[in-house]
Amino acid sequence: MTVLACTASDHIGVPVVGCLGVPIAAHTRESAARHVIHLAQHHRSARSIAPVRGSDVHLCNAHTLALADRDPELHDILRRSALNLPDGQPVVWANQLLHRGTLLPTTRVYGPDLFLDVFALGRDAGLRHYLLGSTPEVLDALQRELRRRFPLARIAGACSPPFRPLSPGELHDQQQDILASGADIVWVGLGTPKQDLHAAELASSLPVVCAAVGAAFDFVAGHKPQAPSWMQRGGLEWTFRLGSEPRRLWRRYLFGNARFLWGVARQSMGTAARQAGSPLPAAALAVENTS
Repeated sequence: MTVLACTASDHIGVPVVGCLGVPIAAHTRESAARHVIHLAQHHRSARSIAPVRGSDVHLCNAHTLALADRDPELHDILRRSALNLPDGQPVVWANQLLHRGTLLPTTRVYGPDLFLDVFALGRDAGLRHYLLGSTPEVLDALQRELRRRFPLARIAGACSPPFRPLSPGELHDQQQDILASGADIVWVGLGTPKQDLHAAELASSLPVVCAAVGAAFDFVAGHKPQAPSWMQRGGLEWTFRLGSEPRRLWRRYLFGNARFLWGVARQSMGTAARQAGSPLPAAALAVENTS
């Protein structure tokens, strides 16, 4: 694993661009990890003075944005979140297409990389991590692997919640457990969109960073294989995952990818029409870019 050096606060001045109406921070892998650590340190300092709202961080790929395009609740959560990152290479390419006048990174911020980078860089800051999601078996394997890679990292707690909506009492108990652990960052691995909704809910109640990181738990724990690097760079990770889990994922990629592409085309037509000064057709109405 490549260990990144945490130096300047280069989360400042990162452009934020709109993709299907969702603001995406155009971070690099390095600056994204530093930004998350900065948020965690800010909340740790602030909560010693007065209760503050936390920050929700979302890793956005084509599937996430396609879901948000048809789900007003998810769309609203992503529009109001503290930080959205371009997890999918197609999202990076879409932003380059839609925002040609803005200098943007050419590579994505991959959820498992962010997860491991923050663990690596957060050691010097003494960050405390809480793992929320997946199964007890995966969580056990994940903690063993994290402790093997980062012996000095501080894992404050872990929880494998039931695969159903939590009752108000269960949610309260979960929040109290996180508070009692002294966690600075809660990593949420519950699958999209459940993890995004839950990360936003926790961040609204707890003074911590809540990061929805998708399948990072399974990948780092060795429970599921990752696509080869060349497939990831070429935007073909979805084909690898589809081949690994066709029965579970075929609908996601068949319909989700089509909706994402249509959304990008719709936004591109809207941008072109605005630049030309012509009225927008109804099908080309798009949310203004977030800046």
